[in-house]
Amino acid sequence: MSTSFSNLAGAVTRDIQQELSPQEAFGWLEEGHARFKSQTPRNRDKAAMLEGASQGQFPYAAVLGCIDSRAPIEQVFDAAIGDLFVARVAGNVVNPDVLGSLEYACKYAGTKVILILGHTSCGAVGAAWAGVEDGNITSLLKKIQPAVEKTRASHGEEGTPETLNACVAANVTEMCEALRGQSDILAGLEADGSIVITGGVYNVANGEVEFTHKPA
Repeated sequence: MSTSFSNLAGAVTRDIQQELSPQEAFGWLEEGHARFKSQTPRNRDKAAMLEGASQGQFPYAAVLGCIDSRAPIEQVFDAAIGDLFVARVAGNVVNPDVLGSLEYACKYAGTKVILILGHTSCGAVGAAWAGVEDGNITSLLKKIQPAVEKTRASHGEEGTPETLNACVAANVTEMCEALRGQSDILAGLEADGSIVITGGVYNVANGEVEFTHKPA
C-alpha cells in the first residue's frame, strides 16, 4: 500500500481509495480502532479535510451499525470527514433501503469494505428475544428472529446477558449473509474480490470490537 493512514493529512482522495485493496481498507479500520482503544486519535487538519471532501467523497469503508448511543461508530474507528459511509438502524438489520445504500457505496462510490457492527447489551436483540410487538417495531424485530431461533437452539431459552450477547453475534452473521443473499450486486463484488463483507461486535463496557473474521 503506497499510502498509510498515518500519513494522511486531509480527506481520502479518489487515487488513495483506488489504490487500497479491500484487505488494506479493513486494516485501516483495525488501525483506527487501535487508536481509539489507546486514546491516541489522529489529528488531521480540518480545513484540509473539508477542502478535499468538497471535491467529492471516497470513503474506504461502509459500516452498518445500530442506533445505540453507546456505540459512536466514527469514534470507534477514529474516522473523520470523508472516511466512512455510516448507516444506522436498530439491531443493525438489513432492509431494502440499507441494501440500496450499501450497493451505491460500493459499486458507484468505490468503497472497499462493508462492516456490520453489532454491540453488546443490544435493546433490539433483547426485544426480539422477548417477542415484543408494537407498531413498526414488530416488522423490524422479525428480521432478528432467525438469530434468536439459532441462539435458542444452541444456548437454551433463558435470555441471560451472555445468551443475548451470543444472539447479537449471531445476528451480525445473519445480516452479513443477508447482504450476500439479497443483493446480487454486493455478492458479485465480493466474489470478484472488489470488496470484503465482514462483521464485528462492539463491547459497550470496554470499548473493544471483536471482528467475526478478518479478510485473508
